[in-house]
Amino acid sequence: MSNSNTQQQMQRLQQMLDRQDIYDCLVRFSRGMDRFDRDLFLSAFHQDALLSAGEYVAGPAEIYDWAKDLHEHGQSATQHNLLNHTCDIEGDTAHSEIYYQFVGRNRDDSNWVAGGRYIDRLERREGEWKIAFRTNVIEWSGSLPTLPIPFADVADLHLNGVSSRTQEDPSYSRPLKNHRDLKSPAEG
Repeated sequence: MSNSNTQQQMQRLQQMLDRQDIYDCLVRFSRGMDRFDRDLFLSAFHQDALLSAGEYVAGPAEIYDWAKDLHEHGQSATQHNLLNHTCDIEGDTAHSEIYYQFVGRNRDDSNWVAGGRYIDRLERREGEWKIAFRTNVIEWSGSLPTLPIPFADVADLHLNGVSSRTQEDPSYSRPLKNHRDLKSPAEG
C-alpha cells in the first residue's frame, strides 16, 4: 500500500472517530436529560456554551435546571430519541444536525410527541468534542392516545429494575444481572 493511501485511510479513520465522539456527546445530552443526570448532561457542553432552547438563550447549567423543572413537573417519563445525523468537520470545529423525536408521558397520563432537529456547533478542546452552541428547531408536535403500558401486570417485571429519572434506573446497574425467574414463552 502506498504512503498516500495509508495517509488517506488514517485521515478517514480519524474522521470516523471524530464523528463517533461527536455522536457520543449528543447522546450524553439526551440521556442526561431523560435520567435527570445533571453531570452527564453538562458533560456534553463546554462551560461557556450557549443553548437556544424554548424561550431562553443561556448556558448549559441554566438550561438544564430550567428543562429539568419543566420535565419533572410536566412529565413522569421522557425520551429524547436521536435519529438522522450529519456532521461537517473542519479541524477542531464541527457543525452537526441531528433529527430528534421527543416523547413524554405527561403527569395527566396523556402522551406528548414532538419532532425537530438539534443544530450544533461543536469544538474540540483539549482533545474532547463538546457542544459550543446549540439551537433547537421544533418542526411538529402532537399528542397520542393513552394506552396501558404493556406487561405492567406481570408480577415480577419490576425485579430487574423500574424506569427512574435517577441513577437508580436499571441502565446504571453494573454489572447488569437478571433477578427474575426463568420462564420461556412455551411455558406461557
